[in-house]
Amino acid sequence: MNINKLMKQAQQMQAGMQKAQEDLANQTVETAVGGGKVTVVATGAGEVQSIKIDPSIIDPEDAEFLETLVLQGVQEAITKGKQLAESEMGKLTGGMNIPGLNM
Repeated sequence: MNINKLMKQAQQMQAGMQKAQEDLANQTVETAVGGGKVTVVATGAGEVQSIKIDPSIIDPEDAEFLETLVLQGVQEAITKGKQLAESEMGKLTGGMNIPGLNM
């Protein structure tokens, strides 16, 4: 086993993973809840970029309903972003479970 070759491969994988993480920050996922009344967009890096709320569901007497929908939408968008990240990183690592690379 050639240690220099192994080190070079590790550096190449690290560079590829850094590029993939940068790409994930530019990819978005979208989720809609409440029959499409609340839409959340997040990046593959897990950052929420926008939340859209249809004015027809804004009821000052029932803020809890809207809060629940927004929370659900954010959670689903982050989950989709993580799934996208896992898929992209899996392509890079060939499905190997490498400690410290969990997204």
